[in-house]
Amino acid sequence: MEMLEIAEKVHDETRQGEAFAPFKEEVNVYRKKFYIESYGCAMNFSDSEIIASILNKEGFGATRNFEDADLIFLNTCSIREKAEQTVRKRLTEFRKVKEARPGLLIGVLGCMAERLKSKLLEEEKLVDIVVGPDAYRSLPGLIEEAETGQKAVNVLLSRDETYADISPVRLDSNGITAFISIMRGCNNMCSFCVVPFTRGRERSRDAVSIVNEARDLFSRGFKEVTLLGQNVDSYYWVNETTNETITFARLMEMVALIDPSLRVRFSTSHPKDITGEVLHTMAKYENICNYIHLPVQSGSTRILQLMNRTYTREWYMAKVKQIKEIVPDCGISADIIAGFCTETEEDHRDTLSIMEYSQYDMSYMFFYSERPGTLAARRYTDDIPEDVKKRRLQEIVELQNRLSLESNKKDIGKTFKVLIEGNSKKNTTEWKGRSSQNKVIVFPKLNNDLKPGDYAWVKVNDCTQATLLGEII
Repeated sequence: MEMLEIAEKVHDETRQGEAFAPFKEEVNVYRKKFYIESYGCAMNFSDSEIIASILNKEGFGATRNFEDADLIFLNTCSIREKAEQTVRKRLTEFRKVKEARPGLLIGVLGCMAERLKSKLLEEEKLVDIVVGPDAYRSLPGLIEEAETGQKAVNVLLSRDETYADISPVRLDSNGITAFISIMRGCNNMCSFCVVPFTRGRERSRDAVSIVNEARDLFSRGFKEVTLLGQNVDSYYWVNETTNETITFARLMEMVALIDPSLRVRFSTSHPKDITGEVLHTMAKYENICNYIHLPVQSGSTRILQLMNRTYTREWYMAKVKQIKEIVPDCGISADIIAGFCTETEEDHRDTLSIMEYSQYDMSYMFFYSERPGTLAARRYTDDIPEDVKKRRLQEIVELQNRLSLESNKKDIGKTFKVLIEGNSKKNTTEWKGRSSQNKVIVFPKLNNDLKPGDYAWVKVNDCTQATLLGEII
């Protein structure tokens, strides 16, 4: 496993730097073309779809070739040092392209824009446009400004921007699964995390627009939506017309009721906010997937206090017990940080033991790296030597590998309802899909009249550490 640095949000490593394009073959004609590369968590990829929609309305079209583009954007993340280094490297490469084509505009969007605006614009002169996560609506005006040779900047954070009325232009996805952003920002102030400073305070999008977006996706053939937010469980919206308060559990129910064949997932949950109401709603609806990403970060109460996670080791374990009681076959995954400030060997052993207790199906595992601007950077010394962090991380990874394999072995002989997402990566004679518990299942196509977007009942015969192997029954 690659040694990754800290992230509160899950990063899909296979998608880092992915170029946006809604179509395989673009047939429309546009006055100008834009190129977007996205880095970071699912929220950033979702934001790229919003940006594409805003630019489309102004007559700009997406291209997958930066050589064809009049505008090059990097949608960035500030959570990991690694992501920032990659983006800087890309900006240097694009600056060389700009030297050959002086009319080309280069912009940095998202979390890094908010944090490093003056550095990127004045000191390093790498970019023409800098736009924070709440200012994408101002992009057309900023582009006009930049075209006159001015540096164009808007990194103002908003208390109410949710982009609720913008219909995202979907990435060239599998056409089966899609993300719906339900809220923006975060109020949690975990000491290691930069999100509250780069994405601002929490605000929930109106429920009516979320349900409409999900209904529209379903009518276009999508079969699964993931409700997305930095902390979905604290979703809260009041319908002023009916005076009804919509909690996350109620919102999830509203989306589930669109159609029983539309699957509903969500990410990410903060343990302190996942309520009994949410769990009972999951248990009530078959199409709400039995899977919760429940970041633990550390198994030590002392370290959790330093991280400002607002729960203890015992409280988290009780929450896992409650999940397993109300939703017995629920898959659980976690984020885990090794080597946070002052972490002792005993603290580290507490993390290993909470992993054993929770029996995670999988985890996103990182060693701590200090991010400028966070509470931890201001309050604590990053005092654990790197070799100790790496050794502890390795022990966490090895334990998780064992837990993942054990979890998969328990599924051998069981039958799951699988949503077919497309061909298996390794073999086009096999389908790939996921169970309700978010496990990847690969199985032979045979001569069944099935296609992506269909459901199949699959019996598991074997497994690897990461994948279940089965057959249609």
